Amino acid sequence: MIDNIKFDHAGLVTAVVQDATTKEVLTVAYMNKESLKKTIESGETWFYSRSRQQLWHKGATSGHTQKVVSIKADCDGDAIVVEVLPAGPACHNGTTSCFTEVLQENAKVGSVGIIPELVKIIEKREQEMPEGAYTTYLFEKGIDKICKKVGEEATEVVIGAKNRDAEEVKWEAADLMYHLLVLLQEQKVSVFDVLHVLEKRHEEK
Repeated sequence: MIDNIKFDHAGLVTAVVQDATTKEVLTVAYMNKESLKKTIESGETWFYSRSRQQLWHKGATSGHTQKVVSIKADCDGDAIVVEVLPAGPACHNGTTSCFTEVLQENAKVGSVGIIPELVKIIEKREQEMPEGAYTTYLFEKGIDKICKKVGEEATEVVIGAKNRDAEEVKWEAADLMYHLLVLLQEQKVSVFDVLHVLEKRHEEK
């Protein structure tokens, strides 16, 4: 693989680091042949610092390492995408991603990135059980109530679909997905394991 990479005149290649779960771009860094080799061998990201002119292991000091899931080169071989499972913020400022400054934003679009955020919130609700929160209410009532809500919301989706009411389907599907995430948390089943099952099924077809 390394032999197929086109390093620039300085011996570097641009590495786009992406969260393997949310697909969010975490940072853009540079690798030389040695750091790319270390990344492949260790299973964690290593980069080349142009300012310090030396290799650096992401998370060596902070503990915010990045476990490599895959490394892909673009069609020209002069850039790579490294999909990782981060053990903490990617940015030295303490943010999940280095890309936090919005230069332009037009119409809002939905993103699968909301799923990990919801999972975190639901997990936190179960741990802290804040008074007055609807998620707390569901966990207090237990599995029977949660299952009932999943069934009710699934029925509402079906009714909306039968009525050809796209707006109703949209809202009821959102309710169904939320309650399903609560159910998965109560059952201690990771939503990412569910997504992995879907990926495997897709690969088999």
